Amino acid sequence: YQTLVREVSDSLHLRRFCLLPLTQRVPDESTVRKLVRRLGPEVVAELTRVVIGKAQRETRFAARAVRIDSTVVEADIRYPSDGVLAWQGARALAREGRKLAGRLRGPTVRVVDRSRRIGKLVRAISRTLARRTSQGTGEVLALNAKAGRAMARSVHEARALAAQARAAARGRGARAKLRAARRLEDLADRCQRVATQIQQRQRGEKISDRLVSLADPDARPIRKGKPQHPTQFGYSLLLAEDERGFIADHQLQQGNPPDAPRLVPAVERVAQVTGRVAATVVGDRGFGTAANDRTLAERGVKRIGLQRKGTVSAARAALERTRAFRRLRNWRVGIEARISHLKRSFGLRRTRL
Repeated sequence: YQTLVREVSDSLHLRRFCLLPLTQRVPDESTVRKLVRRLGPEVVAELTRVVIGKAQRETRFAARAVRIDSTVVEADIRYPSDGVLAWQGARALAREGRKLAGRLRGPTVRVVDRSRRIGKLVRAISRTLARRTSQGTGEVLALNAKAGRAMARSVHEARALAAQARAAARGRGARAKLRAARRLEDLADRCQRVATQIQQRQRGEKISDRLVSLADPDARPIRKGKPQHPTQFGYSLLLAEDERGFIADHQLQQGNPPDAPRLVPAVERVAQVTGRVAATVVGDRGFGTAANDRTLAERGVKRIGLQRKGTVSAARAALERTRAFRRLRNWRVGIEARISHLKRSFGLRRTRL
């Protein structure tokens, strides 16, 4: 909220959008924070829609030009590896198993804590990789397989304990027992996915939907071709910004979907919010396809600045060398600064949820 108040105080567009005159002081961040806490997220979202509708009717929020780009919102996890995931899974299963067993009466199934044994395997993997020999890959796969088998035994014990808790869930405290059993079963399912991934890797199979975190199961590995960050772990975020700096649309998705199919829906969502189709739409090479050009032209977009991938025809090359197209391309680069600003000032770089 401190960043929000500072940004609104320093922007003529945001002041006009929020109906704050230049002579009026922006409310303090503590006032905004207390109001949001008192009203709740649903009321704040409804107020935001009302403000946008009022600005739309008064033509203060009409996107004439839109630039679109995608980025990665990183998950709050460490760099994942199969052995470390198995070690974390065994430790978490034992911890949740102890909590659930404490709610039950009489003898219960014990979830053995195998994190110490798997931790020794993880350290052995580190020593093997440090040798940098040709035999290291096979040894690492064998050590990972041992860690996966050890965690699989913990998964079997956890599911047996959860079944025992469900059978004993009656009378006083039944709901708490069922909730604890459900948490343990969900954790066991995630750990089983890790064990399956280890087996697939040992067999040389391709893993299409890799689990990279037990605490954040929706995060996925994403490759954007950046030399400094070849692989990132998190979510793909699509942003649409108008000519004044308003984020008119944003969509957070799992994995790394292609950019081109998401362009036209984003333009249509911006039109729904602002009440008109933008006359100018620009994007990078990931959005540039002939189908997108035709669809945007049919929607009423007059100026389209989408570069194409690979080798293009002579006519297309001549079009991209024109002064008008180069101006659109240069304006598109500004959204990179907007993304950097959101990551540095508004916490978009890494999600803490």
